[in-house]
Amino acid sequence: MDKFKARARKLRSSQTSAESKLWQALRNRRLARWKFRSQHSIDRYVVDFLTLDGKLIVEVDGVTHAEPSELAKDTARSEVLEACGFHIVRVSNIDVYDNIEGVLEMIEGTLRPDREKRPLTRLLRSRPLPAGER
Repeated sequence: MDKFKARARKLRSSQTSAESKLWQALRNRRLARWKFRSQHSIDRYVVDFLTLDGKLIVEVDGVTHAEPSELAKDTARSEVLEACGFHIVRVSNIDVYDNIEGVLEMIEGTLRPDREKRPLTRLLRSRPLPAGER
């Protein structure tokens, strides 16, 4: 196992309370049937959450991310992840705690334009088959 996968595994077992709260809302296709992964490694980074189908990364930022040195790191990190083909949205811990529904609505709204690009079988899977076709 490479060091990034090992780090991702460690981070999954030690999520912050905000990450844990958001993960409970995203896991098991709970958000509009999108498959999210938690603490997943991409390039040399481990991202908080991502959906590969939607090419979206969701990062939960605490107060330290407002510091100038952290902003520079986040900018460099975002450039690498965007070069890998992902769109990144950042939400604050406070937003997760105080407005989880708004956070989920924003994430789903970000994914909405890509829905028509999802495979047809993906769209059909969410609807039950008629009794004669099961």
